[in-house]
Amino acid sequence: MSRKAAVVALTALAPISWGSTYFVTTEFLPPDRPLFTGLMRALPAGLLLIALTRTLPKGAWWWKSAVLGALNIGAFFPLLFLAAYRLPGGVAAVVGSVGPLFVVGLATLFLGERPTVRTLLSAVAAAFGVSLVVLKAGAAFDPVGVLAGLLSALSMSAGIVFTKRWGRPEGVGSLALTGWQLTAGGLVILPVAFLVEGAPPALDGGHLAGYAYLAFGNTAVSYVLWFRGIERLSASSATLLGPLSPITAAVIGWAALGQALGPVQLLGMAIAFGATLAGQLNLRSAKAPESREQVEPFGVLEGNPREGSIEPAEEGARHGRG
Repeated sequence: MSRKAAVVALTALAPISWGSTYFVTTEFLPPDRPLFTGLMRALPAGLLLIALTRTLPKGAWWWKSAVLGALNIGAFFPLLFLAAYRLPGGVAAVVGSVGPLFVVGLATLFLGERPTVRTLLSAVAAAFGVSLVVLKAGAAFDPVGVLAGLLSALSMSAGIVFTKRWGRPEGVGSLALTGWQLTAGGLVILPVAFLVEGAPPALDGGHLAGYAYLAFGNTAVSYVLWFRGIERLSASSATLLGPLSPITAAVIGWAALGQALGPVQLLGMAIAFGATLAGQLNLRSAKAPESREQVEPFGVLEGNPREGSIEPAEEGARHGRG
């Protein structure tokens, strides 16, 4: 397996994991508490990573971490949940699938990444494939829900681009940086959750198990892999892994919940998966400079590789959902 393929495979585990969120939420968690669920995903995971690394931001990284945490978590989760409540699930997923197009535009402005025709076609094909998988006939388009969905996609896209632009401070590893962002995002959600939903619900053993999975496997581990992948891949390449999330959700719905997968859904999955693969191939011809960081696909997690160690910035990754 090539170095880039190894990085892509590890990064892809994040959106694949996020595809299980709907199943866990509906089957194991108390109903109608999306903001509390977002809070329980982000804040415990962030505090755990900070405790493990015993590293806090310094200087400008206090506000940079706050901005990245708000974009990737704090604003993204509430907007995503608002869209999910105002729109049928399929419509919300389709609206969110425009994220790769947002990333392409923002990466052009802030990273100097020039989009290729293949990148643009892959982004459009991915959105079309996702629409075939999840969109149902007669689906309603609530304007507030659509706007929330677009803003959630824009928030996550901006988080991807600025994560790529700022990299990591010298000597700080991926675990610490992920912990800073999850904690900051959780603190943004905290007052909103209590104002909108009130006191926390009563929790039983199943609820606690579901929240433990979301916080540690679905969030802490997944976001470490995701942010590490953004460092190593171009912004557009990373974001085009996003369709793996609705594909995974559809497969879990079929396998665990008995939801039907007809020919149209299977065709959509094939298109979305093909677009995801094409998004990883569009920079294969780029001449990346050799560097010591290329020896391992992810290196030591607490190392500090520089941005673009696999692909040059000029050729140069978002839920995402999470």
